[in-house]
Amino acid sequence: MPWRHTITRRAAVCAAALVAWSAAIEARLVYLQVVRHADLAARAERQQLRTVETAANRGDILDRNGRVLAYSVDADSIYVVPTEIGSADEAASALCAALDRCGSRERQALADRIRRGRAFAYVRRQASPEEARRVAALKLDGVGFMKESRRFYPNKELASHVLGYVGLDNKGLQGIEAAYDTLIKGRPGTVLIQTDARRQAFSRIERPPTAGAALELTIDEYLQHAVERELRAGVEENRAASGSAIVLDPRTGEILALANWPAFNPNAYRDAPADAQRNRVIQDLYEPGSTFKIVTASAALEEKVLGPDTPVDTNPGRIRFGSRVIDEDRGHNYGLLSFTDVIVKSSNVGAIKVGLTLGPERLGAYVSRFGFGRRASPDFLGESSGIVWNPATMKDSALASVSMGYQVAVTPLQMAVAVSTVANGGELVEPRIVRAVIQDGRRVPVPRKVVRRAVSPGTAATLTAIMEQVVERGTGTRARVDRFTVAGKTGTAQKIVGGRYSASDYNASFVGFVPSRQPVFTIVVLVDSPHGPNAYYGGTVAAPIFQRIAAAGLRLYGVPPSINPAPPVMVARRDDGWERPASGPAGPPAIITLERGAGGSASLFPDLRGLGARDALRMLARLGMTARLDGAGVVVDQDPPPGSPIERGAVTSLRLARDARADAARPDSGGP
Repeated sequence: MPWRHTITRRAAVCAAALVAWSAAIEARLVYLQVVRHADLAARAERQQLRTVETAANRGDILDRNGRVLAYSVDADSIYVVPTEIGSADEAASALCAALDRCGSRERQALADRIRRGRAFAYVRRQASPEEARRVAALKLDGVGFMKESRRFYPNKELASHVLGYVGLDNKGLQGIEAAYDTLIKGRPGTVLIQTDARRQAFSRIERPPTAGAALELTIDEYLQHAVERELRAGVEENRAASGSAIVLDPRTGEILALANWPAFNPNAYRDAPADAQRNRVIQDLYEPGSTFKIVTASAALEEKVLGPDTPVDTNPGRIRFGSRVIDEDRGHNYGLLSFTDVIVKSSNVGAIKVGLTLGPERLGAYVSRFGFGRRASPDFLGESSGIVWNPATMKDSALASVSMGYQVAVTPLQMAVAVSTVANGGELVEPRIVRAVIQDGRRVPVPRKVVRRAVSPGTAATLTAIMEQVVERGTGTRARVDRFTVAGKTGTAQKIVGGRYSASDYNASFVGFVPSRQPVFTIVVLVDSPHGPNAYYGGTVAAPIFQRIAAAGLRLYGVPPSINPAPPVMVARRDDGWERPASGPAGPPAIITLERGAGGSASLFPDLRGLGARDALRMLARLGMTARLDGAGVVVDQDPPPGSPIERGAVTSLRLARDARADAARPDSGGP
């Protein structure tokens, strides 16, 4: 039948087509799974998997009392897998609308990154929580989140030039963050980025990061705040371009505060101008002017060229070197001065004559001994070493300039080190900003380092007495601190502008230490180009800032006055086996028992004044009483008063103060 042949032919054609189709599929499978297997597997892995290195949490940075100055927090970084994005322009527009500070330029750059088709691209590193929430709400294919470490500075501008800041890659870029980056950055981890069957990207931690070491700085947060406050007020009051201040402990070399104005917020360092980010204390060079006469005077005293009372003839108030004439400030002619008064009155002619008597070799040796011409501390990156003369090439004119603080370039830090050398008896101690390193539960302190002896203790003591006169009756009277002796020196130096000394721009400075005979603080204040009501002199511009910083520091540290100090509290020794307390009297307060005849006896309340808080609380516990404390220090007043009947379980009010003079009016002291 014809239809049978038709069906047979059609079946044969279909069978042949099926065989051919099967053969083609098999051939394609062999090609893909055998010939192209390695290439396709690699492409799939590149599209679906990517290992990204994640930064570790940096170690905390603390002040000397354990207060946190910098720490790391987790932040969401937003990324895309470009191969999973349909339209680069649409995705970029949607993402940019959810991000802060994303304009047309940023949107185009993001679209270009997506369009390149790489396996991974960042959208926004360390996004804010609000940005991350808005992007997550978009639910875009190929967009994911990963946790990264972000540096946070809770005090914003405080100590910004000390701390520096950290970049997006968790690398320290300035300050301590950069100088100690390898120590505090820790070990990075790895994250595996995967894309699932629904084209959703997600991440899995393969190796967690390891946190870095913590740094304990020598900075005192409270003193740092006070220094920054007073420096800013001084710069603004004098309408100056900038200012710097540094406070050292001269005995240990520890930097207690370091400030510059203008300052910046390291949390948003990209928004701050470069000028505000510069650490002027270690980077800016300036001619110190008369503050450098400390070095000239030290050399003269140490070499026994002059004594404190040796007369120096400064007539006629000027000195000539060829065509160059150097005058006294404001045209004074001081006439015949003692060497002490050369420093007290800051006579340029007198300092020049002292320098000429010393000669270039001896003066140059002391310039080097005091640390000028080399970096002062290993804790700062980018520290300037300064500029000093080679004594072999120093002619009389240059020697004259150096003797009064010109033609030599120093940093405020170097000047602070030199003044501290006088304050601590002639030893030059290396300044440091790191007090200890804390890692794996161990605290490793940084030891004090004496670099050299610059001058003898006798020379340092003599110069200290001269510097006290500068503050008492010389150019630095506005640096006086009530009830404290202060040793200091003023400096006023013309700035070089356009290759010539300016007639309007000056550097006003003051250097000194307090209390002068048992120094707690060395303080250097430098004000650049003041144009305010206090003129431009170091004694009128920088000295008042020094005074306010010193007064705040002395109050903060509870330093007792060095002028007319309060007499010590004297107590009788009692050898009754009672343990001597850490503070207060040497024996326990007596509990007096009053006989009442048949009615029994009653105990009277003891006198707790002069005891420390711990010893007073211990005594009250023995009596079965509790206390309410007000203040800190030793007990200066109590309620109930001494001799009152004791009521078991009653609450005692104790007023404490650091100054025992607050107790001068006690009823049994014999006072009015």
